[in-house]
Amino acid sequence: MMGKTNLDDMKAQNNNRPHIALVLYLSWFGAGRAPKAPGTFGTLAALPFIYAWSLLELPAWINFSFITLMTIAACFAADHVQKQLKLQDPQWIVIDEVIGMSLTWAIVKPTTLPLWMASFVAFRFFDIVKIWPASYFDKKVKNGAGTILDDVVSGVFAGIFVYALSNFLQRF
Repeated sequence: MMGKTNLDDMKAQNNNRPHIALVLYLSWFGAGRAPKAPGTFGTLAALPFIYAWSLLELPAWINFSFITLMTIAACFAADHVQKQLKLQDPQWIVIDEVIGMSLTWAIVKPTTLPLWMASFVAFRFFDIVKIWPASYFDKKVKNGAGTILDDVVSGVFAGIFVYALSNFLQRF
């Protein structure tokens, strides 16, 4: 009987902790645990992944389909973990930065270091400033989608901005 109680206690305890795979995904393999500026560290940690992905030279529809799947998975994972831990948009969740920066990359398709740098800076700017509708998702949507979608919007804004700026500057 005592063994069964201990097993039941262990099961109950495990039900209150998120699965390690979800935590690793949401924190982008621990990058979100940086003591300061976890969003910036999460974005920096995304760059090697995005760069390797860019080397595959996949068609745009595959890139955007993959980003869409990442976004859906992140919304569900963030919602599940946040409910389990009774948290709202914890800073250590940085998969949204990975997705947002991926969107910026998919729009800009940077091929030079200055374009990569501009993409990074623009994404961080739009992520921090949160122009509407990013601010709507950040402040009003209180679930996993709200945690993720503000950075999706910021990634689109950053991508459009850098793409337009790059095309404008190429005329000179």
